[in-house]
Amino acid sequence: MDLGWCSEFLEPVTLTGRHVIFEPLTPGHHDGLMAAARDGELWKLWYAAVPRPEEMAAEIHRRLAMQEQRSMLPFTTRLIDPATGGPGRIIGMTTYCNVDAATPRVEIGYTWQSREAIARLGAKQDGVLRSHRRTSDGVLRDKMVFSILEHEWPMVRNGLEHRLAKRA
Repeated sequence: MDLGWCSEFLEPVTLTGRHVIFEPLTPGHHDGLMAAARDGELWKLWYAAVPRPEEMAAEIHRRLAMQEQRSMLPFTTRLIDPATGGPGRIIGMTTYCNVDAATPRVEIGYTWQSREAIARLGAKQDGVLRSHRRTSDGVLRDKMVFSILEHEWPMVRNGLEHRLAKRA
């Protein structure tokens, strides 16, 4: 499959901002991800799909297998350590996923983050996919869909940079 423009989105890369670092996911992130999930027992949240600690290795393996198939680029999310400016503690995962070269589109998803946080970034809620999937305990779960269109990105970026500058 020729992915054209989106092949760059599927190459592992470290993305560093002022407050967080997105590192390519590796099995070495296992213990840090388990600790992040345990902090607040995130797997119990109805609105997030966070694996239980005992399921973490399988989830890492699943995401890395999808990366090999070129259908996902998984990241580990770390805070930047304010004392050193380098990588701090792991706080979650996110991905580039569902790449569609024909549209063109790439999704950012499978993220351990709240809906309110996504909306504060400037993404627009497109809708709800009701009873979209089952959780590990068999409960049907809704999926929220947000988007930022290409022409919206400059304003979203400016707003985000403004909010981050106020925190620096």
